[in-house]
Amino acid sequence: MSRTPGEYRIVEHLQVLGEEIQISDLRYHNRRALVSKEFTFDAAHHLHAYEGKCKNLHGHTYKVVFGISALPNDIGITADFGLIKQIWKNHIETFLDHRYLNETLPLMNTTAENMVVWLYERMEEALNSTEYRPIIHEGRTEFVRLYETPTSYAEIRREWMHGE
Repeated sequence: MSRTPGEYRIVEHLQVLGEEIQISDLRYHNRRALVSKEFTFDAAHHLHAYEGKCKNLHGHTYKVVFGISALPNDIGITADFGLIKQIWKNHIETFLDHRYLNETLPLMNTTAENMVVWLYERMEEALNSTEYRPIIHEGRTEFVRLYETPTSYAEIRREWMHGE
């Protein structure tokens, strides 16, 4: 049924798999596509060898954005948002949320610039694990952006990490 752009209607019949659309039609392309998922966490830290307010113990509500690319599976999904959330919950968030970062992260000055690289490494490790590699086809981290405040962030990109 054709309709005029801007015309609204109530759907009377949902498309049925196996009738109007076949399983072989679900993947529209075989190109790498990027999906992005963001998370927030609250944490405390302080900086060493820094003369400024951040040398004192303080906290932030951080926001982290992951850009994950992959090839689509048979039904057209590259990296399921739910799987990215599962990686976050099981492999990353436990080190960050409501934690003292100087204690839970590897030895480093807990700057956003250092932390964003650690976040990248953790996501890559998960994507390459036996748990997720078979599910997210050729999945890889393209970028990670870590907001320390709503207007200040650090970012790392795949090409910077791998010299591409």
